[in-house]
Amino acid sequence: MAVGGQSTRATQRLSMLGIPFRLHSYPHDRKSRSYGTEAASALGVPGQQVFKTLIASVDGQLTAAVVPVTGQLNLKALAEAVGGKKAEMARTAVAERATGYVVGGISPVAQRKSLPVVLDASALGHKTVFCSAGQRGLEIELAPEDLVLVTGATVAPIARP
Repeated sequence: MAVGGQSTRATQRLSMLGIPFRLHSYPHDRKSRSYGTEAASALGVPGQQVFKTLIASVDGQLTAAVVPVTGQLNLKALAEAVGGKKAEMARTAVAERATGYVVGGISPVAQRKSLPVVLDASALGHKTVFCSAGQRGLEIELAPEDLVLVTGATVAPIARP
């Protein structure tokens, strides 16, 4: 379902699997300090419905954490969700190399390396959620259950307000 010829690894994977989604684009402001809140504002949707993908290291294993843009990642809860002891945020260069996406455009779908994904449980309270399509200014809207399906995500309460 590429819009205007826009296609990324994430949209290609969803199309290949037959998972329904809508693609939304908006002009990315290079001066924006928060990619997620920029997306929510530009799309006119509540920030609780827009999810950011953060890359953390849990006991040395890179893990993708998907949380609402209005909240923060609880590193202790993330570690617990994957049976680990300690989690810390990955460096930008490490996250970009592992996922094949740039920060601000990291999608939980079709990452270069297949990382474990943990989706915040609040996602299941929405009919659809938004997440990056793999580039800044491009968002995928899909059912949270489909996001879990395509990423093999574990669902757990990993965000804090």
